[in-house]
Amino acid sequence: MLVVIAQSIGVSLGVGSSTLAIINFFTAIADGKIDETERNMMGATYFVLRVAMLLIVFTSGCLTYRVYMHADGQIGSFVVALWSLIFVLFANAILMTKHIMPSTIGPALQASTWYTLGVTFTLFSIGVANYLLLDFYLAYAVAIFLAVSLVNGMMAYLKHKGSQ
Repeated sequence: MLVVIAQSIGVSLGVGSSTLAIINFFTAIADGKIDETERNMMGATYFVLRVAMLLIVFTSGCLTYRVYMHADGQIGSFVVALWSLIFVLFANAILMTKHIMPSTIGPALQASTWYTLGVTFTLFSIGVANYLLLDFYLAYAVAIFLAVSLVNGMMAYLKHKGSQ
């Protein structure tokens, strides 16, 4: 029970912090440079995101083990989807930290992954846990496309607005 609550808190922290990270990112780049105050605010937000990620990995690991042990080794589509999203969150965070992932993709990928994780948990909580993984990955791809379009559109708007 406590593990499920901790997992829910982790997802909530992640979705909320991801929203703030994108807002902070747009605010910081609006004037063309990121000053020290903006950098500090973004750092605090990223710290909360890391806490959320660690909480989700720990709790998901515990719960996946429990499901695996009680389901004769069968792992459902929800668990596969969950770990796919966790992998993307960590891989993208590492690539963004190392400045390998371009800012035209990284922030949008992170946000769309957090939101997809939130929606996936919501669906699970209302009993929708068995779905085709192809459907899940197609919906996730659409979410990524929409987020990349939105983030890049906003960055272009801010850049254009700043050049006037």
